[in-house]
Amino acid sequence: MSQHASFKKSAASASASQTVLKRYDRIALMKKRGQWKEGRSVLGLPKTKPEA
Repeated sequence: MSQHASFKKSAASASASQTVLKRYDRIALMKKRGQWKEGRSVLGLPKTKPEA
């Protein structure tokens, strides 16, 4: 059985940057920016935009 066209990856989506960060990526980015305080809860983190 063949795969439906909507499930196939296109060249544009393969090279696109990640728009949603994982929790550990967000914490690492906040540490780099100086926005992270040690002992802070990892739940309820503010939204962060990935670096361009």
